[in-house]
Amino acid sequence: MIRLIGWLVAGMFLVPQLLADSFILPPADVDLVGALEYTQVQPGEDLLDIARRYDIGQNEILLVNAKLDRWLPKPGAKVIIPSRFILPDAPRQGIVLNIPEMRMYYYPDPRRGEPRKVITHPVSIGRMDWTTPLGTTRVVAKVKNPSWRPPASIKKEHAAEGDPLPDVVPPGPDNPLGRYAMRLGIPGYLIHSTNKPYGIGMRVTHGCVRMYPEDIERLFPEIKVGTPVTLVNQPIKVGWFAGELFIEVHPPLEEESKPYEAMLEHALALIEKKIGQFPAIQIDGAALKQALQKQQGIPVKISKSPFQPLLARVSTAKK
Repeated sequence: MIRLIGWLVAGMFLVPQLLADSFILPPADVDLVGALEYTQVQPGEDLLDIARRYDIGQNEILLVNAKLDRWLPKPGAKVIIPSRFILPDAPRQGIVLNIPEMRMYYYPDPRRGEPRKVITHPVSIGRMDWTTPLGTTRVVAKVKNPSWRPPASIKKEHAAEGDPLPDVVPPGPDNPLGRYAMRLGIPGYLIHSTNKPYGIGMRVTHGCVRMYPEDIERLFPEIKVGTPVTLVNQPIKVGWFAGELFIEVHPPLEEESKPYEAMLEHALALIEKKIGQFPAIQIDGAALKQALQKQQGIPVKISKSPFQPLLARVSTAKK
């Protein structure tokens, strides 16, 4: 508890010195960073303009603002900015990409005298027929102003659509890789910029990971060749903050869609694993059920008191 209080107090003073997408890395037994924000629609802007301004992906902002028109939101309307996150269940080092969340978490090595931090950005991932792979790899090369050599499969697809591609697309505004690219150890896969930033936070790529141009421009000098990259598939994340348990649920990939009962079973397994050392914590079944049904991608508190055995406290979620 003393360690947690110290981290919270330090965060109160240090967070303003960090960018909005940078957070002081909490202790290993704390899993949440950030906070929900709110803004208002300004005349002439749509939800995608707001998403980019707050470094949020398209799907992320639409999930929590489903009642607003994507293209013509009413000026002055309240917009939720989903900028609170449960860190993925993965080593807190290098780059972690949570595919269904369409979000990157980068854990840079701290500079002398500074606390460790985590930097997070939205990304685009592969379409259903061009899935982004899972597993562990590394950044094996970095290229500024890359040329793009489309593989035969992509050239064939474009030709069938009446949009033939050249053998080489040189650097410039028509290059889909943008100005920066980082090659992964998995052959054919990159983390790169884009000339179509409105697609960030969607399944629109041929398997590569796209970032907003301004995000990768900032990270490109920091990320070294050899940086580990972990790609995970975690539509459901469970984590601790200030002694309370939270769940964050994202829509699973379309090809992995499951009925509610299967989602609940998976969530309960994650919860039981997380609270293994605190078996007396009671779970709010109604909050858990709502989080699983809405799948809004924001952390929801699911712990409450008084304490009850695990099976009793989750029984209401099964009804």
